[in-house]
Amino acid sequence: MRQPSRLPRIMAVLAATSTAITAFATTPSFAAAPAKPTPQIGQAANPDRGPSPTGSIASVSSAVDGGAQNGRTAPTLLPPRAPQTAAPEAAPAPAKSKPAAASRAAGQAATAATSCTPADFSGRTGAALVSFIEGSTEDCISSLYPLRGSVATSVFKESQMTAVANGFQSSAAAYTGDNSTGLFQLIYFLQGGYFVQSNDVADIPAYDASLTNPVQAGLDAIVASPHFTDVTDGNGTVAGQAMILSDSANLQARYINTYKQVLNGYNSSYDSSRAMVGFVNDVFTPIFRGHQQPAYVAAVTADPSLITTLDTFAQNHLSMLGGSESFLDANAALETSRFSEHPALLPVVKPMVQQLLSETQISGPTASVWAPVAGMINYADPNNCSYYNTCNLPTRLKAAALPISYTCDSTHSILAQSLTAADLTAVCTSLENQDGFVHNLVKDNGPIPGQYENTLQMVVFASPQDYQTYAGGIYGIATNNGGMTLVGDPTNPANQPISITYQNGNDGFTAGVWNLNHEFTHALDGRLDMKGNFTQQTAVPDVWWIEGVAEYVSYTYRNVTDTGAVAVAPLHTYALSTLFQNTYENSDTTRTYPWGYLAVRYMVEKHPDVIQNMLSHFRTGDYTGGYAVYNSIGTAYDADFNTWLDACAAGACVVPGTPSPSFYVGANGLNVQFSDTSTEIGSGSIVSEAWNFGDGATATGRYPTHSFAAAGTYNVSITVTDNYGKSETTTEPVTLSTAQMCGSTNTQLLDRNCYRANQSATAGNLDYYYIYLPAGTTTLNVTANGGTGTAYLLYNPNTWATPSAYTTGSTANGTTQSLTVTNTTAGYRYISLYAQTTFSGVTITTQY
Repeated sequence: MRQPSRLPRIMAVLAATSTAITAFATTPSFAAAPAKPTPQIGQAANPDRGPSPTGSIASVSSAVDGGAQNGRTAPTLLPPRAPQTAAPEAAPAPAKSKPAAASRAAGQAATAATSCTPADFSGRTGAALVSFIEGSTEDCISSLYPLRGSVATSVFKESQMTAVANGFQSSAAAYTGDNSTGLFQLIYFLQGGYFVQSNDVADIPAYDASLTNPVQAGLDAIVASPHFTDVTDGNGTVAGQAMILSDSANLQARYINTYKQVLNGYNSSYDSSRAMVGFVNDVFTPIFRGHQQPAYVAAVTADPSLITTLDTFAQNHLSMLGGSESFLDANAALETSRFSEHPALLPVVKPMVQQLLSETQISGPTASVWAPVAGMINYADPNNCSYYNTCNLPTRLKAAALPISYTCDSTHSILAQSLTAADLTAVCTSLENQDGFVHNLVKDNGPIPGQYENTLQMVVFASPQDYQTYAGGIYGIATNNGGMTLVGDPTNPANQPISITYQNGNDGFTAGVWNLNHEFTHALDGRLDMKGNFTQQTAVPDVWWIEGVAEYVSYTYRNVTDTGAVAVAPLHTYALSTLFQNTYENSDTTRTYPWGYLAVRYMVEKHPDVIQNMLSHFRTGDYTGGYAVYNSIGTAYDADFNTWLDACAAGACVVPGTPSPSFYVGANGLNVQFSDTSTEIGSGSIVSEAWNFGDGATATGRYPTHSFAAAGTYNVSITVTDNYGKSETTTEPVTLSTAQMCGSTNTQLLDRNCYRANQSATAGNLDYYYIYLPAGTTTLNVTANGGTGTAYLLYNPNTWATPSAYTTGSTANGTTQSLTVTNTTAGYRYISLYAQTTFSGVTITTQY
C-alpha cells in the first residue's frame, strides 16, 4: 500500500480495524495484499472516530470515507471472516484469492450452483431468486460485491432486494438455529446489496421502507427465536451475520439491547466454537458504525448502559489478552473509549478509560487494549492526557514498539521491533539490490527533479498483531493491508518516505518481512516514475500500473512464481482494455493484484515502448497524457493478451525453482527425529534429501532418525535436490543433552536442559510456558514430541506466544516440533503449545 502522507493527527490512533458491509464509499490506498494467516483490518469510515474493532466483525474492509484520508487504502471487498484460532501456516502464500466469506456457514444447505454470473441473479425474481440465493455458495455471492453500473442495478435494485428480504423474513420466522435453510446466504446477499448501493448511488437510488421493513422483521424474528442463544456453530454463523445486517440496514439503535444481550451472554463455553466467538465479535460492527447514526447516538446518550456493558466486558476479560480470543477484550475496550468522542458522554467514559489504561500497559500482552484506547482518548480529550497517562503518545509508542534503528547506507535505513543483526543485513541487501533491478526495468534518468524522495526508512514490526496494535498510533495509517508506504510531501526538503511492514513468520520474504519488495517498489515508483501526491497520481485510472508493477517487481526480482496470477490467467476474466481502467473503486483484490501483475508483465514483455511513453508523461505530472497513451490502444491488444495468458498458464510465467533447505529436530535425549522442512522457491519440487549428522553418520530421506553417542553440539547438514537437478545445503548446530524433568512446581516454568511430560490441550487452546535465559546464553533449542494430536510450537521473546503473536514457530502436523532461536540478552522468553487439534501426552523440552 502506498500513501503519500500520514493521516491527519485525528487519525493517529491504532488502525487495527474491521468495518461492516454497511454502506460507505471507500477511499482507496495503494495496498499490498494482506497476509493470509491473520485477519486484516480496515480504517474507520469517519476519521474522527478512530479505529474500528478488530477481529472477525467485518464484511468489507473499508477505507476512510469520502477523501478524509489522502492515501491509498486497500481496495478489498472482503466478506465476513472468523477470528483466527489456528496458528499461521508455516509458509503462507500472499493472499490473492477473490473476496470470499470465510467458512462460517458450517452445515449450510447450499451446494455449488451450476452457474454464478450477475445474470443468474438479475434474471430471476421473487421465489425463484430467493431459492437460487439459498442454493448459492458464499464465493458466488462474494463475486457480486464489486459490481457497479447497470449490472449492479440489475442485481441489487430495490425490487430484487425486497424480494430477497421477504424471503429472509419468511425463513427467519422459522429459524432452526443453523443454516439448514440457506438463511446465511440470504443475509449475505442483502449485506452485499446495501454495500453496492452505497458505493454506486448514481445507479442505485437509496432504498426505502419497502426494503427496511422486511429486513427488520426478519432480524426481529431471529433475535426472538429461542435458538438465538444456542451455543453452537450453526447459530453462531447465522446470528453473527444477522448482527452485521442490522448495521448494513442502519438499524443499530433498534438492536442496542440485543448487542448488550450478546455481550452479557458470553462465557467460556463459547471458546470451543469459532463461530460463537465470531458471533460475539460481530456485535462490535454495529456498535462501532452506529456512531454515524444520530438515532443511535441519541439512544446511547439517553441510556448509557451499552457503554457500561462494554466496559464490564473489557474489565472482566482482561485475562484473555495474549490469547487467541484477545481481540474480544480489545474490541470491548476500544468501543468503550470510542464514546468519548461525544461531549455528552465523555464524563461517563472518562473514569472507565482511566481504569482500563491503569490496568494495561503500552507493551506486552495488554498493549492491544492500551494502545488503541490511549489513542482514542488522546484525540477526544487531549487536554487531560496527564490524567490518562497518554501524553506524547506517538513518541512513546514508537519507543516501545520500534527500539532498533539501523542505517544501511545513505539512502536506506531500518526502524525495527525485533530484527536480528543477520536480518538487518539481509533486508539492507535486498533493498540495495532492488534499486538496480527497478532502474533497469523503468529505464529512468534518476529521481524526478524537484522532489524529495531520495531516501527511505523501512519500518518492520515483529508480527501482524504488532503492526495492527502500534502502526496506526505511530504513523496514522490504516492496517487493513499487507503494509503501507508513506511517500510524504515530495515538495518538502525535509521529507522522509517510510515503508511500514511486519514480519510474518516463514513467509518466503527476506527476514520474513511481508511484502518487503512490494512496498519498496511503491517508494521507488514515487521517486522515479510518478510525480506529485496521491491525488495527482490517481487522477486517472492507473492502478493496473501502480499495484501491478509492485507485484511484478516483488515476484520477478525475487525470482519467484506469482502462483496467484498463474492460477487466474487461464480464466480470461478481464480483457487488457478493462484492466487499463482499474481504479481502487472498481477493483477487488484479484483484479488489483494478480491481474495487475499480468497486465504489467504482458506490457513489459510485449510493448515496453508503451510503458516508456506512459512513464515519460507520469514523470512530469501529466497523468492525463500518460493515461491517453494506453487508453487510446482500446481493444487492439486484447486478443494477443488472451493468447499470452494461455501461454502464461501453460508455463511461460513459471520460474524454474530453487530449493531452499531447512529442517527441524525432535530430540528425546540423544535420540533425534529429523524432518526436512525445505521449500522450493519458484516452480518445481524437492525430490531428494541427503543428511550429514556431524558425527560421521549420514542418511537419506525426508524423516530420518539418529541416535547420538554423547551429549554435545553437532553441526548437522541437509542437502536437498529439486526436479531441475539444483541442490542447496544448509548446516545448523544441534545441541543435545540428557534432559531432566523440570523441577519447579510452577508447571509453566521451563529451565535449562529439562522437560515437562504429559502436556495436553483441547483444540484451539494453548499451554503457556516461559523460561529465563541468563546472560551469555546464545542458543535455545525447544522441542516437542510424543503423544497424539497436532500441537504447534510457538515462541515469542517479548510476550506470551500465541497464534497471532509469535516470532518463530514449528507448525508441522503431529506433535514432533522443534525450533532453535538465538539470544543476545538475559531475560524471560515465552513458549506455547497451540492445539491445532486436541493433543495429549506431549513432552516439551528446553535445552541451552
